Amino acid sequence: MQIYSQLVPLALGNANGSAVAMGFFDGIHIGHRAVIEGAVQWARAHGASPAVFTFKLPTENKMKGKRLLSTEDKHALIERLGVEHYLCPDFEEIKAMTPEQFVLGIVRDCNAKALFCGENFTFGAKAAGNPELLRKLCAPLGVEVVVLPMAQFEEKPVSSTRIRTALEGGDIPAANAMLGMPYAIRFAVHHGAGLGRTLGVPTINQLYPQGFQLPRFGIYITRTKIRDTWYPSATGLGTRPTVNDDLSKVTCETFIPGFSGDLYGTDPVVEFYAYLSPSKKFDTLDELRDCINHAARRAEGCLAILLRQRKRTLWGSGVLVTG
Repeated sequence: MQIYSQLVPLALGNANGSAVAMGFFDGIHIGHRAVIEGAVQWARAHGASPAVFTFKLPTENKMKGKRLLSTEDKHALIERLGVEHYLCPDFEEIKAMTPEQFVLGIVRDCNAKALFCGENFTFGAKAAGNPELLRKLCAPLGVEVVVLPMAQFEEKPVSSTRIRTALEGGDIPAANAMLGMPYAIRFAVHHGAGLGRTLGVPTINQLYPQGFQLPRFGIYITRTKIRDTWYPSATGLGTRPTVNDDLSKVTCETFIPGFSGDLYGTDPVVEFYAYLSPSKKFDTLDELRDCINHAARRAEGCLAILLRQRKRTLWGSGVLVTG
C-alpha cells in the first residue's frame, strides 16, 4: 500500500481511476470496514485502484476521542482489506476547505470515479458537507457516490464512541463485536519492578502510550502472541494498589503460564476477551500471587471455550490485526 502524507495526485498506474473510501476510520470497526470494502469491491469490478482518504490529528485533540489503534496497525489492517493507496494529510491542510474545494480536490488528486462514505460522513470547513451535498457536487463530475448505512450492534449504530464506552466499562464482548475483531494492544515490553518473577508469576509489562483509550481497570482473560505462537494469559490493568504508593501510575501486566523467556524490547500482541474482576488491594503478597494464578487458570479454561464460540465470526473473513 502506498501512503501519501499530504494532498498530492495518486500514482495510480492505470487509466480507470480510483474508488475512494472516505472517513476518519479511527477504530476500523465493522462500519468502517463496510465502507472500505465497498470501495475495494467497486474498484476490482471496474479495473480501478482502491484508495482511502482520511486525515491525521494530533495525539491530544478534542475533535475525536482517544485512540483505539496505533498508526502502524491501522495501516496494516487497511492494507489487508485490499487498499492500494492511502491518502492521509494533516487535518490542518484540509480544515479550511469549503465542501466544493474538498470534493474537487479529492476527485482531481485521486482521479476518483466513485466515492464511498458512511451516512454520518461530514466534510469541508465546519463540517458543512454531508452525503446529500456530496451527491449533488459529484453528479456533474460524473462521479458515483455510494453511501453505506451505519452498522448496527444491539439495534444501535456502531461507533468508535460506543467502543470506547464499552472498554471503559469492561464490556469486552461488546467492544469486540463492534470492532469485528478482538480488542488488542501491541506495545513494547518494559522493565518493571521484577515482583512477579519474585512471586513465581513473571509478567510482561506494557505501557499505554499517551492518547490511547484505557479499558476499565481490573483483571482480564487475554491471549498473547509471542513470535508466531499464541498463549492463554491473564492481564492486570491498573495502579497495582498492593505494591504501589503512587496510584497515578498505570501499568498493564500480563502473566503467560507456561512461557519463559526474555521479551524486553519486543512488542507482543495481547488480545482481550473477558473482564474477570476489578483491581483490589491485597493484605499480603501471597494473596496477590494466588489471585494471579487463579486468573491464569480461568483464562486457560475460559479462553478455549470463547475461541471456539467466536472463531467463525472473528476470523472467518481472514482479516485480523491488532494494535
